[in-house]
Amino acid sequence: MLKLLLALPLFASAQDAPERPTNIVWISVEDMSPWLGCYGDDTIPTPNVDALAARGRRYTKAYANAPVCAPARATLITGCYATAIGAMHMRTGKPSTAALAADPGAYDDIPSYEATPPAEVRCFPELLREAGYYCTNASKRDYQFNAPPTVWDASGGKAHWKNRPDPEQPFFAVFNLTMTHESGTFQSKKRNPKVTDPSAVSVPPYYPDTAVVRDDIARTYDNIAAMDKRVGKIVAELDDAGLLEDTVIFFFSDHGVGLPRGKRYVYASGTHVPLIVCHPGAEAAVTDRLVSFVDFAPTVLSIAELEPPAWMMGHAFDGAHEAPAQPFVFFHADRMDAETDRSRAVTDGRYRYIKNGMTDRPRLYPVAYAEGVATTGEIHKLRARGNATAAQWQLVSMTKPAEELYETAVDPHEIRNLMGTPSAQELVAPLSKALDGWLERTQDLGLMPEAEMVKTRLWPPAGAQPETAALELDYAEDGSAQLSCATPGASIGYRVRGEKVWHLFTASTRFEGGEEYEAVAHRIGYLQSPVLSFQVETTR
Repeated sequence: MLKLLLALPLFASAQDAPERPTNIVWISVEDMSPWLGCYGDDTIPTPNVDALAARGRRYTKAYANAPVCAPARATLITGCYATAIGAMHMRTGKPSTAALAADPGAYDDIPSYEATPPAEVRCFPELLREAGYYCTNASKRDYQFNAPPTVWDASGGKAHWKNRPDPEQPFFAVFNLTMTHESGTFQSKKRNPKVTDPSAVSVPPYYPDTAVVRDDIARTYDNIAAMDKRVGKIVAELDDAGLLEDTVIFFFSDHGVGLPRGKRYVYASGTHVPLIVCHPGAEAAVTDRLVSFVDFAPTVLSIAELEPPAWMMGHAFDGAHEAPAQPFVFFHADRMDAETDRSRAVTDGRYRYIKNGMTDRPRLYPVAYAEGVATTGEIHKLRARGNATAAQWQLVSMTKPAEELYETAVDPHEIRNLMGTPSAQELVAPLSKALDGWLERTQDLGLMPEAEMVKTRLWPPAGAQPETAALELDYAEDGSAQLSCATPGASIGYRVRGEKVWHLFTASTRFEGGEEYEAVAHRIGYLQSPVLSFQVETTR
């Protein structure tokens, strides 16, 4: 048998690599609109996030492409629109327990599957790992598919850049903060310390101004205050380690606020997010450049001085491979838990145009999980009373218009639909053309029935999940060995038996003789291959 050398992390070539590889940290928070001091909201102090803004670039027009977490994360991790890879429905393989409790048959007509991108698509941390980065995720992985084991060095509650084996190794670390999640307003949940006076909050005009609604809004701010403290601790850890001046920090939320008409809605309240990007030594700046989640993966690669692959659908807005700003951002909302719906939207930063595919459905989705938010009950009461104001029409109507147009710049709550005005068609024309072009260009899979999509586009011909082919191990005359997999697009991982971390296998990988190894292959959306065990005994 042949002895092979264990590969160290593969850094970019000397020609392409930066002199000092940049560390990158994502601080991702959940279910939060830009209700922050640095965005002009002084309801509560947010000193730690504001401190990031004071030394970073604050984006005023940053958006989630989907107003709900799992589809949004599918786009973040791949750099592809969820609608292009079958990841647009919330969720693809995990029925809502709340929906099933309300109706045991809620998912009878909804298939269970994994999003399955084209073969070339990878989760972008894998590309960073190949370039030598230590990649950690703390801790969500709801990407609408089971991530290959090669994506992260560590993923879970204890995953941290501090645990990298070499203190000189650059890192990409994700910290996902959950205290601002929708469920944080549930009456059944323990409250964070109260810092907000309900009588002092601003109530959006589409809500009934009741004590219950004010309490939910105040509780949301309380959760933001708790989140802000955690942000301070994450930044302090970098500072204490002497790494703050070697690290680019992203701060953003996964979509808009987790209150009715925020989360799950393609309005600005559901898609407009805070985004701050801090470069070492940079001065505070504000930009109105349009950016969205599809741009984040290529931007991280660009900051790491890696060229984004052609299959990514977004455009880098920072770093060595920064691309020109794009004129539009696109949105989609599809099935939410057990409730089927479909909307597509586009903004140019001033106007927002929405096309609703299922006009017979109400705008307020009857999502069982959202019933845990007390404000949802207040909206039910408002409907029953029949005395809604003109600003509340979207939440009480039991149908939707086919088209909606809002001038967000002057109507930030997007409650005045301009479609019936004399100038509507002139205003809509460029937005509609852009939206139609996006649907065609990305081959939007959400425009077909979900079960048909699974059978004909993701897992043809019958909708059965394919399995990644078994690995093959080949030895060469020079003493090297190669792992290969017949499934196009499969990522290959290996480890010494007993290790927890799967290392990313590349053509340069060498194995150490005398060790027992395990290897596995996994294409996104497919079942993982059988684990291959092998041992190499001698060297030539």
